[in-house]
Amino acid sequence: MSAETPVQSAGTFTRLRLRFRDWRGTRPFWAGLFTLLGGIPIAYFPYATLKLGHMSLAMATTAGAGSLIIGVLLVTLGLTMWFQSATRVFAGVATILLALVSLVISNIGGFLIGFLLALVGGALALSWAPGEPPVEAAGEHDGADAPTGEAAPDDTLHDPAVAPRFPAVPLEKGEDGEADGVRAAGGHRVG
Repeated sequence: MSAETPVQSAGTFTRLRLRFRDWRGTRPFWAGLFTLLGGIPIAYFPYATLKLGHMSLAMATTAGAGSLIIGVLLVTLGLTMWFQSATRVFAGVATILLALVSLVISNIGGFLIGFLLALVGGALALSWAPGEPPVEAAGEHDGADAPTGEAAPDDTLHDPAVAPRFPAVPLEKGEDGEADGVRAAGGHRVG
């Protein structure tokens, strides 16, 4: 391959996959997915009719409307986590509370499936934090911030763990004629 050979662009699938990965990395994706999946069984089971051979088993309860509301709210909170990641703390707390309420209202939280998924989704939303942009490694910069030989006016050390360095001044000779240390410019004795 020579320098003149054009670089082949990545395929459409690869570009879409990389765009999705970048999008997923900037928001609590897994929290939203678990919350969304948790809302589905909570809303579905009270209205489902299971067939076992020739026997039908209906799960309909008087709290079917409550289950539907909880399920729809969980799906909405999952989508909110994806598209409004700034509200992730509110969405996480609301998800956990709705998951706990679904234990009583909706067939033991969608037979514990929806409850556990929503609980994990809410916990993930609360624990997610936006990532920091990657920091350039030492020596990998374009030279724009290279030293010019002149000190910037605000070129001071801001780390409180490192003591400021004062110019050393020898101590005056004591009564016995010996200097046993160095005095810093601020008057503090060093050594």
